[in-house]
Amino acid sequence: MFGLGGYETLLLEGAWLTIMVGLMSMCLAIFFGLAGALAKLSTAWPVRALAEVYTTLLRGVPELVLILLIYYGFPTLIQDIGSAMGLEFIIDFNPFIAGTCTIGIIYGAFTTEVFRGAYMAVPKGQIEAARAAGMNRALTFRRVTLPQMWRFALPGLGNVWMVLIKATALISVIQLPELMRNADIASRSTRKPFTAFFLASCIYLAITLVSMLVQKRAEAWANRGIRRA
Repeated sequence: MFGLGGYETLLLEGAWLTIMVGLMSMCLAIFFGLAGALAKLSTAWPVRALAEVYTTLLRGVPELVLILLIYYGFPTLIQDIGSAMGLEFIIDFNPFIAGTCTIGIIYGAFTTEVFRGAYMAVPKGQIEAARAAGMNRALTFRRVTLPQMWRFALPGLGNVWMVLIKATALISVIQLPELMRNADIASRSTRKPFTAFFLASCIYLAITLVSMLVQKRAEAWANRGIRRA
């Protein structure tokens, strides 16, 4: 009943690719999140406005729409513009790169708010003390603010990761052989959709449970020596 006739290996291969997409997307999300948070905290209003547009747009449009827009829409648009200029060429995005970048950029908008909140949680007195000690803004941020931001941001980053790893299933629509795509292939080939998707859901759950354990350990390490009320 629960056998897939050898397609279990295909699910494991898809799970590995899902984890790779998730990790690379999370790295991009952290990069864009830090950049977005610094932009929102900037004293220059054009920079703040650009960051506000980024977070509003990316959080307001469904992930699936953005994946389809970037993978299918942008190449067609560029080719149409080229044709109008008398240039004939074909653009074909790599599904792994397109999916990873799209997920990373989308969740970078959510991570922006996580880092902005973490920055606001850093005691202002420590920043003022660092400036009084002669540190410039960049050195104060690198030695005082950023290390403490990570501690405050860890719970929020963990939540972003939990949502992000499940959102990787959406990349199956652009034919990337990740877990959901391979589960669909297995279900069609064996005519056992319940078994295929049940095993896929168990793998997603296992990834989530391991992630929760890692997050718990990371938070305990980051808060070592911190006295709790």
